[in-house]
Amino acid sequence: MNGSCLCGAVTFKVTGKAGGFSVCHCGQCRKQSGHLWSSAHVADDGIEITGDVRWYQSSPEAKRGFCPTCGAFLFWKLASDPHISFSLGSVDGPTGARLKKHIFTADKGDYYDISDGLPQF
Repeated sequence: MNGSCLCGAVTFKVTGKAGGFSVCHCGQCRKQSGHLWSSAHVADDGIEITGDVRWYQSSPEAKRGFCPTCGAFLFWKLASDPHISFSLGSVDGPTGARLKKHIFTADKGDYYDISDGLPQF
């Protein structure tokens, strides 16, 4: 999978096996993305990122990577985990993936329902 931000200044290529296909409904993802955030993760050495990624330390445990030019929210990284999450919405072309679950559903907005039958955590 290859991906990029809206303006193309940041690109990435997933070279490792991606997993964890999920939709996050937490308040931070909703605020940063404007709704919810779908992502997958890959081992840190399984992704090649080019361009200037700006990192925002959103909590003591995690940071979020975005393009400083167009503001696209591209990456999420837990400090204690050897994986990085990348935005499925930023993948160029088909992903070949299927979502597996919804996370932080207790924090979801009241303006939508989750009705696709996937597990909710």
